Amino acid sequence: MILLDVEGIPDWVLFFGHFHPMLVHLPIGMLLMGMILYGFSKKEEAQRQASIAPILWSTGIAALISCAMGWCLSLTGEYDMDALFIHQWLGISLALSSLALAYMAQFWSQDSLMSRFFKPGLSLAFILVMWTGHVGGNLTHGSDYLSTYLPQPWRNWLGIAPREQESDGKSVSRITIKNLQEALIYQDLIQPTLKQKCWSCHNAEKQKGKLRMDSPEYFLKGGANGVILLAGKPEESDLIKRILLDPSHEDHMPPKGKVNLTEDEIILLQWWVKEGAHFNKKISEIPYNARIKTALTKYTQGGNQQEAYVSPILKENIPPASDVDIDKVRRHQVLVIALSKEKSFLEVNAINAKQVGDKELQDLDGIKDQLVSLKLGGTNISDALLQQISAYPRLIHLQLDHTKISHRGLSYISSLKHLETLNLVGTSIGDEGVLAIAQMPALRKIYLWQSKVSEQGIKLLQKKMPKLVIDQGWKGKWPLDTLNIPIKKPE
Repeated sequence: MILLDVEGIPDWVLFFGHFHPMLVHLPIGMLLMGMILYGFSKKEEAQRQASIAPILWSTGIAALISCAMGWCLSLTGEYDMDALFIHQWLGISLALSSLALAYMAQFWSQDSLMSRFFKPGLSLAFILVMWTGHVGGNLTHGSDYLSTYLPQPWRNWLGIAPREQESDGKSVSRITIKNLQEALIYQDLIQPTLKQKCWSCHNAEKQKGKLRMDSPEYFLKGGANGVILLAGKPEESDLIKRILLDPSHEDHMPPKGKVNLTEDEIILLQWWVKEGAHFNKKISEIPYNARIKTALTKYTQGGNQQEAYVSPILKENIPPASDVDIDKVRRHQVLVIALSKEKSFLEVNAINAKQVGDKELQDLDGIKDQLVSLKLGGTNISDALLQQISAYPRLIHLQLDHTKISHRGLSYISSLKHLETLNLVGTSIGDEGVLAIAQMPALRKIYLWQSKVSEQGIKLLQKKMPKLVIDQGWKGKWPLDTLNIPIKKPE
């Protein structure tokens, strides 16, 4: 077997190896072109063979170079050993076959006996190129890549199980949980998320970074850099740290081109790790808080659905923010995320920077023209920051849950004429803030549960803003509210 267990591989070797997927298509295309020219030629057999000899020589040489690149790529240890063994020897066989055919076409074409081996050799090369390509595709995309979207009734005829609605790495299907009381936290919630967002690079056939995540045993084992999961310590788990990196960071997971985890998925993954990373416990057996409750509810069949409405602000064309101003915000461990490749709108999320306050967030002024979404839940901000952001011209979404803001701060942001959603969950905002909320002309939805707003305040707000959607929580109607689950008190 050619694959070696190499430690400390030089970067230039891996760099050379990463050109394999690009070059490998060249000999394939050249060989097929030679076969087509040979098949459609009306010349005599000897002339037909001789005419494609240069193509076959080029094919063989390019295939050998591609094999060398493939060997360098195999040293990363990211692929299934058995499939890799088959693929590399098929590739070598194809390269040698191409060179043999080139020799036969150039030197044996006049020999009536030896030239008879050319057509069978050409047929063998065709079989090899298809077989090698198929195994290579399996290494890259998975063994079910070709059959994933095979329609019925062909699946039944071939004995293939019905297709699951799974992610293809570019889009994801919505995970639903029918019975939260009986659902297993890993099998029904965590595993489906990892399957959609992580398994394409960390499975039985491809182990990027020598890491598999498709089973608890391999998940706990970790990869080339050690374990990625420390039960009870999400802040020290490499799994969580990489997910929370800025999307522009080279170590961010999932990598560029893949679908990132949503905020709710990150919150639930952190919760699972913090509470022990159990693989066999039910959701109802693990303590939860109000934020987790909100996220879990979205996975029920009646969960929240994204509205088709698009804010008029998002239709504008604005100049992009400068990289210098974006970096000023990111240095506080705050995520700055581009919402679109075509537009310059930005979202700022402090999910990984709960320690930030008014002083650090003064740097938001540099990107205020592009900022449309600001998520500051659980941070150390005060009313002073709300006075600062009251001048932000395109702010649509504002998340202030579990902060120390007051009704005075709300009076500042009532001037935000494009603000559409406002999250005040777990704040001390009471009926005094209702009048300020009612002054927000574009407000479409507000989250008020666990705030100090009374039923009378809710009625007053609904009267002043009849079209406003007011989310007050579930008040005992949610499945987990019927269970006696211990809630951990803050230490």
